Amino acid sequence: MRRMVAETRLDPADLILPAFVREGVAEPVPIGAMPGVVQHTRDTLRKAAVEALEAGVSGIMLFGVPEDARKDGLGTAGTDPDGILQVAIRDVRAEVGDELVIMSDLCLDEYTDHGHCGVLDEDGRVDNDATLERYAEMAQVQADAGVHVVGPSGMMDGQVGVVRDALDTIGKEDVSILAYTAKYSSAFYGPFREAVGSSLQGDRKTYQQDPANLRESMRELALDLEEGADMVMVKPAGPYLDVLAEVARTVDVPVAAYQISGEYAMVEAAAEKGWIDRDKAIMETLTGIRRAGAQMILTYWATEVAQKLSAGRR
Repeated sequence: MRRMVAETRLDPADLILPAFVREGVAEPVPIGAMPGVVQHTRDTLRKAAVEALEAGVSGIMLFGVPEDARKDGLGTAGTDPDGILQVAIRDVRAEVGDELVIMSDLCLDEYTDHGHCGVLDEDGRVDNDATLERYAEMAQVQADAGVHVVGPSGMMDGQVGVVRDALDTIGKEDVSILAYTAKYSSAFYGPFREAVGSSLQGDRKTYQQDPANLRESMRELALDLEEGADMVMVKPAGPYLDVLAEVARTVDVPVAAYQISGEYAMVEAAAEKGWIDRDKAIMETLTGIRRAGAQMILTYWATEVAQKLSAGRR
């Protein structure tokens, strides 16, 4: 009876798998703060993409992890056609074609030696306009590699418009933009920074949003839509369900939410201690995100949950 009258249902097609691929490793590298998640080799990334596809997951969001020696102040590895992310996009596209939506993180933080999402000026502050030039180039090399959707996540003013223009200039009008519209300066990013080998010292409060603010997110939403965003995202998901619900009520484009590394780590850690039921907690958190209005959920449990959902319907 409960199943029959349920108002919110999860489906494998709602899920997107974030995946990390690391340059120069022969075996997957476990991420200590995210049990069960690894930095993939190129080969294991291909396998993970196929597994996600077979489970019914709709998309995969790729993050590149370059060798430390490749990092510099401009994040040039991020715009190198042979950089790890571009190579990974080509690998996955060759493996799954158009059957799985291939998404890419469009940001410089993994590739800069200072760990910020943009280019720094002489005073050590992020230079918004200089960063946009790098994002435009990054969008083009990712599109050339075969990505279906780019995800500008650096929270620079005007980033969506610049990326749209850059893609259109090279005839990639069909590459979509998933705008990180409401990306908060959150305490829950810690495990992710291990996952991408971040060099960040300090924080990103000057360009990520204040956790206290909702109206600010709605202003960002209006700007992103005006600049040509095809889809919009709220990140993190769990602590910002009110923001997610307000965004979903407001727009007529697809809405995504990212259940981030800290949200994942809390459930896994509490479950390992025996304090909560892991599987039930995972499903409850994802159902809450779906109920709040997310049509797409980025979660590190995507493949596992999709497999269980499919098995439960047989």
